[in-house]
Amino acid sequence: MKRGVKHKSPSLGSIRIISGQWRGRKLPVLDAQGLRPTTDRTKETLFNWLIGEINQVTCLDMFAGSGGLGFEALSRGAASVTFMEQHVGAAQQLINNCQLLGVSSSQASVIKGDSIKECQSLNKPFDLIFIDPPFHNGLVDMSIEALVFNQLIQSGTLIYIEHEKGTTLQSLPKTWQCIKEKHTSQVSYALYRVTG
Repeated sequence: MKRGVKHKSPSLGSIRIISGQWRGRKLPVLDAQGLRPTTDRTKETLFNWLIGEINQVTCLDMFAGSGGLGFEALSRGAASVTFMEQHVGAAQQLINNCQLLGVSSSQASVIKGDSIKECQSLNKPFDLIFIDPPFHNGLVDMSIEALVFNQLIQSGTLIYIEHEKGTTLQSLPKTWQCIKEKHTSQVSYALYRVTG
């Protein structure tokens, strides 16, 4: 009797929601090459920076990956999150996790595809935007240009950027004021507010 070939399914890791209505909840995430969830320590620092800024905001998670930033924002009272993810398996896991948490379609949507190109499909500015792309591809500058070109920011919009240490952001508009920043041995991350 001939035995069928078993296809190896992608393995799952997990992320933990730190605070809010789903505090302590673990969500399965795809363990795939190129997906780099924000560490709990970095996430905790970011959301400490955002205390008082999260309630009822609209969020864009541009390179969602595990969805750790977007789900944390929802847990802490954000009105809605738009997740963007090119990796098909990761995008499907985001959809699965929305269902797992009982998140409605008005609270969260998942856009599968190239985040830079898909910006043109969005038609309104956001209150809070997360830019945490794969490293060493120049995607931060391209993201900034896409957000400005497609008018997805407005006065008061907060933008979180995480990138490899030592990178100079060439496209950073003068109206984006850095209000918080931190560096580790490998990563730099900062929070900006659009002032004009």
